[in-house]
Amino acid sequence: MGQHAGTHFKRGGEDADETLGNRLVIHNLVQEDTRTSFIKDLRHGLTAQPKRLPPKYFYDELGSQLFEAICLLPEYYPTRAENEILTRHADEIADALDCTPVSLLELGSGSAVKTKRLIEALLRRQDDLLYIPVDISQSALEQSARVLLQSYPNLRVTAYASDYYTALVRVSETKDDRGCTLALFLGSNIGNFDAEEAQKFLRSLRSVLRAGDALLIGADLKKQPEVLEAAYDDVLGITAAFNLNLLARINREFDADFDLRAFKHVAVYNEPMGRIEMYIESTRAQAVHIRQLEIEARFEPGERIHTENSYKYTVAELSSLAISTGWTLGDTWLDGAERFSSNLFIAVAD
Repeated sequence: MGQHAGTHFKRGGEDADETLGNRLVIHNLVQEDTRTSFIKDLRHGLTAQPKRLPPKYFYDELGSQLFEAICLLPEYYPTRAENEILTRHADEIADALDCTPVSLLELGSGSAVKTKRLIEALLRRQDDLLYIPVDISQSALEQSARVLLQSYPNLRVTAYASDYYTALVRVSETKDDRGCTLALFLGSNIGNFDAEEAQKFLRSLRSVLRAGDALLIGADLKKQPEVLEAAYDDVLGITAAFNLNLLARINREFDADFDLRAFKHVAVYNEPMGRIEMYIESTRAQAVHIRQLEIEARFEPGERIHTENSYKYTVAELSSLAISTGWTLGDTWLDGAERFSSNLFIAVAD
């Protein structure tokens, strides 16, 4: 997806860009390549009962393009709703931190398109800004950082190509004593965690921040099942193509023989659990061979591979989650249709 450009020199797992002076540093902390972890998860997930595969493998080049298309669908409101909130309220969010200067830490930064609103708001309050994006993809970090640095001369980027937890340890070791931190976890990414995982993540983040630092967290809100299910099962079938592309990726990368015509996309709202569940369902009895890994996966008619959960919240549930993990819920901003929320968690004293 991202292409490397410019001149680089390497230094102990760190990439610095000579063309941008000292404004861009990328720390590569990835401990295991994607293919190795993909193989482990395939071996385990396709032989488990019930079968499952993690959603992080959706995002090969085609999968990323399909997700961008999903974000434009009329049924898929979360991206537009969050963008609306940040466009309207970025200055309020920046002003909610009673300190200066502020550093911006973003977990799962991706293309950082929505982040621009907050970068601009903070640069209206202070002369310069340190932005610390964390993403598993070094190429995505480099591509987004270049765009941002070309747009904002007073921005510096120190990026971490890493999983969240490894990056947070490094950030805690290198954090200076200047100002305070606004952390970002946008895009309803918290919804991909179950309750235990969400608490672990929020406690880990709280442990590297100081009292008074803040976290802006995007969360999709509970609403009518038909609205939620339509967002994950659009009439054009783009979300279905996105889900089934996971099988096509396995075919391409591991010489497998998934017949995509013999599987279908399923998205259902589990109201008692408060989550959308996505599956790939076998439409007949079949055996699939993943030749490079010497795996045979057998499917009964109607048997499913679980690929993703997306939890939905109420504002009261978000407040309880904050309190239980070392935060308090400050302000909450909603889009005009009140479908999505941006929530400012404030780190409380230990």
